[in-house]
Amino acid sequence: MKKSPIVISLSAALLAATLTLPLSAQAQNIAIVNGKSVPKARVDAFIKQIQAQAAAQNQQLPPDIETRVRDKVVMDEIFSQEAEKRGLAATPEYKQQMEQARQAVLLQALLTEYGKKNAISEADIQVEYDKFKAQTSGTEYRARHILVEKEDEAKALIAQIKAGGSFEELAKKNSKDPGSGANGGDLDFAAPGSYVPEFSQAMVKLKKGEMTQEPVKSQFGYHIIKLDDTRQAQLPPLEEVKVQIRQRLEQQKLAAFRDEVRAKAKTDYKFTQ
Repeated sequence: MKKSPIVISLSAALLAATLTLPLSAQAQNIAIVNGKSVPKARVDAFIKQIQAQAAAQNQQLPPDIETRVRDKVVMDEIFSQEAEKRGLAATPEYKQQMEQARQAVLLQALLTEYGKKNAISEADIQVEYDKFKAQTSGTEYRARHILVEKEDEAKALIAQIKAGGSFEELAKKNSKDPGSGANGGDLDFAAPGSYVPEFSQAMVKLKKGEMTQEPVKSQFGYHIIKLDDTRQAQLPPLEEVKVQIRQRLEQQKLAAFRDEVRAKAKTDYKFTQ
């Protein structure tokens, strides 16, 4: 029978669960292994993490999950003791991995604490949405383009289109832009600021249905641009983008926190970014 992804991830969660276990919660044991207690709190912490993973992935836990976790916790204790008997805890590889695990747990604890104390409010989200709304006002353009490497290629394609060739078919066959080429060069609606200056300057001069008569050079190559339509800029309702705005603000705060902590640290290391 195929195992659930949650069950497969038990080993990954166990280390974090045991390293963050409060000492006060270790009074009640589920087993004694070679004279050493295995605290029930280790199982409880482990199950709590698995439940959080299951909820995030919208998965159901098997009904015997507690039994499975108990079995695994005790078996891991047996294996751990055997590894210690063999002197593996004294190896450089073990010490290095334990140091990495210690740092990872501390880092997560630090970020969690910072996130709780600096939570993004509804007011913060509204301010960011209003700022975005002000920036996206104006006209949006729906353009197509064919991107080629050489000017002569672009001129030859312009001549074919003027002679009755299909812009869309020529874009599919010749455009070097993987994102739009397969769609006949369609770039969908976007503000002029979404493109490099050379492209947007040529695009906004066109009327609906018109095409650039000369190749437009940019850092990407040579473009042939056709304007399909224009419209007033449209902004999705706040509720539809609230999650994305919150995530972006959280990332910005974490980046600022990282820079602040790094600036206070005394180190001779030179960061690349």
